[in-house]
Amino acid sequence: MSFGVPAVGAGEVPDDGLLIDVREPDEWAAGHAEAAVHIPMGEVVQRLPEIVELAGERPVHVVCKAGGRSAQVTAFLEQQGVTARNVDGGMHAWQAAGRPLVSDRGEPTVL
Repeated sequence: MSFGVPAVGAGEVPDDGLLIDVREPDEWAAGHAEAAVHIPMGEVVQRLPEIVELAGERPVHVVCKAGGRSAQVTAFLEQQGVTARNVDGGMHAWQAAGRPLVSDRGEPTVL
């Protein structure tokens, strides 16, 4: 379910890749990838310069709960000239792929 934007599976996101989680704060607090950067979808436009700086020459991997919101953000970033990839299946796929999650307190968790 790629939503017509460039996409990768959760298992294909490099450990040292830039992962931006666009979920809401309560979703983030419940569990997220340890190295992810939290930029809620509603803040992406205003924080675009920060995203560009974080990305450098690397692609941006965008994740949400199931893949819909991150697909919209991926499309926006691509329109802005940023190489972006939607994480297919979102955090559900991330967890199913056995990728670790931490709570807002940094403790291991599950969604």
